Amino acid sequence: MPPISRQILRFTGSDTREFLQGLITNDIQGLESGLVYAAILTPQGKYLADFFLKADAEAVLLDVDASLSDMLLQRLNMYKLRADVKIEASDLHLHRGTGPAPDDALPDPRHSALGWRAYRDTPQTEDTTDWPALYVEHAIPSTNSELTSDSFILEMGFERIHGVDFRKGCYVGQEVTARMKHKTELRKGLARVEVSGDAPSGTAITVQGKAAGTLLTRSGNNALAYLRFDRATGAMDADGSVVKRID
Repeated sequence: MPPISRQILRFTGSDTREFLQGLITNDIQGLESGLVYAAILTPQGKYLADFFLKADAEAVLLDVDASLSDMLLQRLNMYKLRADVKIEASDLHLHRGTGPAPDDALPDPRHSALGWRAYRDTPQTEDTTDWPALYVEHAIPSTNSELTSDSFILEMGFERIHGVDFRKGCYVGQEVTARMKHKTELRKGLARVEVSGDAPSGTAITVQGKAAGTLLTRSGNNALAYLRFDRATGAMDADGSVVKRID
């Protein structure tokens, strides 16, 4: 598997933690005990980017998919105003694995099966882990696959994977997220499915001709899918492949 493409941003300045706390879905205080997984949302509560945060001496590191880094940096600078915060790209590289954790690594906070993450000066040259299989097995949403600009993080399981804190106070998109948590029952969301056939990721799922969802990350005969729960109660069709919910 080729090296994962991540950008590591470095935040410095006396207002860094307060600045991030007012924007992200999780509590920045979690940095005292390890990595923090979080997202930044639009004011309408939709996903913009997900990332990991790590305390680094007097700085904070932010580990984000490289395809989102320019957009995220622009958005963060828009919110920064006069805050004492400096944001710059670093030369660090993500290393990750599921074996014994090295001394400089921290556990992935989303799920214990996802192993560890570390940040080093040189690229990772070998990684034999089948990450898509792990993500499907544990229903972990991925950037640009399950997590897109149309996503609501609660539909993607962010509470289960420790990406949102409902006690931390306000952040951008907090009102919509809190309302989904406390006032509504989720009618759509991420689920694990079994696929009999060759339908690839992105295939529409239907039940008796009615839209029931979309097939997403696939690993062998199992996959993740975004489903309408009221229609995902039996065998479904994905361009000739049979899809069944398994959780």
